[in-house]
Amino acid sequence: MLVGMSEPASESSDRASATEGSREHVEEVTVKDNPQEQRYEAWLNGELAGFAQYKLRPGVVIVTHTEVPDQYAGHGIGTAIVRGTLDDLRARGLKVRPVCPFFKSWIERHPDYQDLVD
Repeated sequence: MLVGMSEPASESSDRASATEGSREHVEEVTVKDNPQEQRYEAWLNGELAGFAQYKLRPGVVIVTHTEVPDQYAGHGIGTAIVRGTLDDLRARGLKVRPVCPFFKSWIERHPDYQDLVD
């Protein structure tokens, strides 16, 4: 499963438990910004389970692509990445420009994050 997503801006990390769509399967996922790779990474049981690629601009993070391997589909990884990224950006006072379709549609379905959109 490939989905488009965002870009990180710092070395902070967030923990997120997420349910993707109507699925009931929930797992604890750690989402960390990896500024050297310009992406937020989702870690599950010590393994990289997905990421959101981004470009950092003054005051805004442009999320360009989100990717979750098929083996992690249905585990809430995509949701955890988006939520963890947005929570981190909010804490840092940054906005997001969601170019990734997955990222953009997730925000559209969650009005409590729409204030972060640039």
